[in-house]
Amino acid sequence: MSYTVDFHTVSTMGLESSPVVETLAGLRANEARYFMNKYQQEFIVVPASESRETLDYVKHILKTERGLEFASNPLETSRFQIDAIKFAYVFYEDGLAVNVMYTVDDPKKRAVGFKLSEGMAVPKELEGKFKFATQKSKLAGTIRGSFFVIKGEY
Repeated sequence: MSYTVDFHTVSTMGLESSPVVETLAGLRANEARYFMNKYQQEFIVVPASESRETLDYVKHILKTERGLEFASNPLETSRFQIDAIKFAYVFYEDGLAVNVMYTVDDPKKRAVGFKLSEGMAVPKELEGKFKFATQKSKLAGTIRGSFFVIKGEY
């Protein structure tokens, strides 16, 4: 069952098992606000159990590009395209959000982003491999983020 994320009234629906449920919900709402403000696009999430194709897509890119596999349980995903840009998101139980931005017609504008919810530790899979910048958000508190450029074709 899909859910349109409301960034005016932050809901923890679908994320209840996370130890950082409030800040993860804020992080998800922060993403929803970004897409509405920049693209006038609603941010719709689907339970991970109903979105195997999106999970497999993101896992394949992570594994192929950087040898990454996250131990945390995926809770929700989102996947959509705006113009020539494909987006895919996975929200994990530990508070991690992974997003893939894949520009169809420009291989120089493809990346994987990591955002850490406030209150979560850096996942062991990312420790020492990435530097994280911080960003303040009214919805999510302090978000730590990093990224890498995708080199392959997916």
